[in-house]
Amino acid sequence: MSTATYTVVGMTCEHCVRSVTEEVGELAGVSGVDVDLATGALTVTSTAPVSEDDVRAAVDEAGYELAT
Repeated sequence: MSTATYTVVGMTCEHCVRSVTEEVGELAGVSGVDVDLATGALTVTSTAPVSEDDVRAAVDEAGYELAT
C-alpha cells in the first residue's frame, strides 16, 4: 500500500469534495480517497504509488488545483 497527501485549493463545499473524490478515485490503482474540506488535505491510498502529475490532472479535471 502507498499513501500520499496533497493540498487542494479552491474547494468551498461538499460538492467540491465529491468532485475531487470521484476524479482521483478513478485513477488506476487508487483504493481510497479522503478529502478534508476544512484543510484542503487530499489523502490518496493506492496499491502502488500514483504519480503526482496524475493526481494533479485529476484534481484539475474536477475544477481545482493542487497547491505547489
